[in-house]
Amino acid sequence: MNILLTGASGFLGSHICDELFSAGHTVKPISRRNGINFCDMLVPGDWFRHLDGIDAVINAVGIIGETRTQRFEAIHALAPTALFKACQEAGIRRVIQISAIGTEMGAFSQYHRSKLKADQFLRSLDLDWLILRPGLVCGNGGSSTSLLMQLASSNVIPVINRGHQLLQPIYIADLASVVVNALLNCEIKQSIDIVGPQAIGFAELLQMIRRAQNLKPARLIPIPRNFAMTSLFLGRFLHPLLHPDNFRMLEASYVADVAPTLKLLGRSLTPVATELFFREKLMNGETS
Repeated sequence: MNILLTGASGFLGSHICDELFSAGHTVKPISRRNGINFCDMLVPGDWFRHLDGIDAVINAVGIIGETRTQRFEAIHALAPTALFKACQEAGIRRVIQISAIGTEMGAFSQYHRSKLKADQFLRSLDLDWLILRPGLVCGNGGSSTSLLMQLASSNVIPVINRGHQLLQPIYIADLASVVVNALLNCEIKQSIDIVGPQAIGFAELLQMIRRAQNLKPARLIPIPRNFAMTSLFLGRFLHPLLHPDNFRMLEASYVADVAPTLKLLGRSLTPVATELFFREKLMNGETS
């Protein structure tokens, strides 16, 4: 198949691109690295010339924090809805939208609310759509993994509620395989939460990362929630991931049934283990 893949040079998109090539598909990449700024593709007419000869579309564009030029509304809502409408007008029926777990009515974060706009619009179209909603995605090169590794590097780690917030991380290579398998082997017109094999507490995940670096367990220091939120409000100016909404998403403990993910993957998921964060570095002969 000829696949148009948005976000092709990003963390998730680059892995999906490799998986598509391995499966024998042809990929038309859409990304800033390919000379196309997603923020400028806000009406259906911007997309038509990119859809010639395309059999299916995968939208893998996403940001976890805003910058001056990268805004949730444009990237998660306006550009995807323009793309989906263009697909309908161009007769391209197969569309996969990479959304996020927790993207539902009543979501508190701007991240989720902007994703929801595109999800709802796609559901309204007469297309063979599929919405995949991954939770925390782990792997070398991912911004979330990078932040977790930075947090884990400290010998003293501040936590709220003893760090018991649950995460269900999925390895990036597993997620990419799920997306590609879903092109041909999944019932259409459904939304599926994509998660890893094990729910694990936030603090334990950080300790696992420390063990992978041959570090002793860190000391966990309980801190008041209000203090943490105030610190994050200031920290968001230093790093987009340090935003109060991202902490609230952590508090929400988004977990789901793993069975649909296993069905799409067609094999066992990578265990939630220390090697999950370092595998690509080790395979490439690099040092951590």
